[in-house]
Amino acid sequence: MYSQSDFNEIEKGSPPPSLYPEPSAPPQPSSSTFTIATGIPVVLDNPSSNNQSINHFPNYASPSNDNGGNIASALDQSQHQQLQHPVPWSSGLCDCFDDFHTCCLTCWCPCVTFGRIAEIVDRGSTSCEISGALYMMIMCVTGCSCLYSCFYRSKLRGQYFLKESPCTDCFVHCCCEEFSLCQEYRELKKHGFDMSIGWHGNAERRKRLSTMAPIVEGGMKR
Repeated sequence: MYSQSDFNEIEKGSPPPSLYPEPSAPPQPSSSTFTIATGIPVVLDNPSSNNQSINHFPNYASPSNDNGGNIASALDQSQHQQLQHPVPWSSGLCDCFDDFHTCCLTCWCPCVTFGRIAEIVDRGSTSCEISGALYMMIMCVTGCSCLYSCFYRSKLRGQYFLKESPCTDCFVHCCCEEFSLCQEYRELKKHGFDMSIGWHGNAERRKRLSTMAPIVEGGMKR
């Protein structure tokens, strides 16, 4: 409670003394300590007395300096070089007599040759019969089946990164339809496809060869 002297001070205009002490300011952290606010240590600007800086984070190497970065950069460089230098075709456009059977098949039944090419290039999403029938229908109706087949030449080149030679795909098919079909047929055979059994037949053959048990030679006999 206030005393008589306090009332006298109030009459003079002076504030009475507070009954409760004023809160003191929180203690300031020293320069040699650090606080953890969110679970992540924060390093203060002031170093310790022995002039050694405190580092609580691992020293991660930059991607350009470690082995992984060197491998990635080497792969990117090799891919960039491949993009600049596509590989040539395994046979020339006019090398039809290198595969006489394919030459005769394409000469008499180009729809069969194209159907087999389209099935392999489309990875089995279309069948040889459907692609060959569509090719024959376009040929009979418009006579410009080359505009349809040149699309598969471009797709084949993209899959195996082949050169666009001797000229553009559309021009090659428009001027040399049978020659271009023979070249594409030989190219797929060069990559290990049996064109007569289609995509699914080749997939089954490769699966069977991969699961085939190796032949173990017998031991030495007396």
